[in-house]
Amino acid sequence: MKTSLSAAPHALALAREVIIIEAAAVQALTQRIDDNFLHALNIILSCEGRVIVSGMGKSGHIARKIAATMSSTGTPAYFVHPGEASHGDLGMITSEDVFIALSYSGESDELMTIVPVIKRQGAKLISLTGNPGSSLALAADAHLNGAVDKEACPMGLAPTASTTAALALGDALAVALLDAKGFGEEDFARSHPGGSLGRRLLTHVRDIMHTDQKIPAVPHNATLADAILEMSRKGLGMTAIVDEANHVLGIYTDGDLRRTLEKKLDFATTMVNTVMSRKPHSTTADALAVEAVRIMEERNINQMLVTDAGNKLVGALNMHDLLRAKVI
Repeated sequence: MKTSLSAAPHALALAREVIIIEAAAVQALTQRIDDNFLHALNIILSCEGRVIVSGMGKSGHIARKIAATMSSTGTPAYFVHPGEASHGDLGMITSEDVFIALSYSGESDELMTIVPVIKRQGAKLISLTGNPGSSLALAADAHLNGAVDKEACPMGLAPTASTTAALALGDALAVALLDAKGFGEEDFARSHPGGSLGRRLLTHVRDIMHTDQKIPAVPHNATLADAILEMSRKGLGMTAIVDEANHVLGIYTDGDLRRTLEKKLDFATTMVNTVMSRKPHSTTADALAVEAVRIMEERNINQMLVTDAGNKLVGALNMHDLLRAKVI
């Protein structure tokens, strides 16, 4: 059915009302982040097994998301369908596990069927319901109250504000666990190796820098012509100037070449060490590639030398290398 233009103002007003109702439902949760939340948090932190999250219908969709968020933030978790659990999947739950059950009413038949088995196995039970006096809440070792004043659905039937509140509570629990475990950016990247974040956080300078014969470098007594020829051969828009022990004395770049042209110097007789940029910015092979990007962007440069602790030249890279590696 198409919506007429005359109905548009009503649709917009209704949409805004939904957002207001759901935002209020989430805001109300802040008053319930208390000892019950800490108790649930400590149960999971003490867990020597895995976290199982379960729920029926819309609560099941939220349970899947909570399990996925926990897994990607340092708390191994998986979703189990309560209907399947009562037909054999409960065999994967052990006494060392924690079972998180989602049901707004707290009376879901499918969950209440398996709760006695979970308790008998010795697994800890955390419930997330909208009714602290429900059967599920009373059976749990810890209860999270996700009650809402009303659903955003005009009929008050479709789970809307309640599922948003449950999702927010799950996120709060996952983030609190992340912080308690000291889970950092590199840990996150290891569980997301295929994404751009993984590339940015796990790629080191040594992984993409030019090494050995591909490093543009000339001795300190080279002529300007020698330096330009080396820049052309290596194609990085620069060359390092080094001493006999391969220590970096300076750098000569495309930008330096443009400035040299303005001076109309004799390339064949001018020594490169008289026109090079001294004390160039450099990085180390062990540095993260994103740190090299930050330095290059801050200094407005497109090339960088890579040195060791003794200022010896070990590599070179430019912005194109970082782009090819999809670090930026």
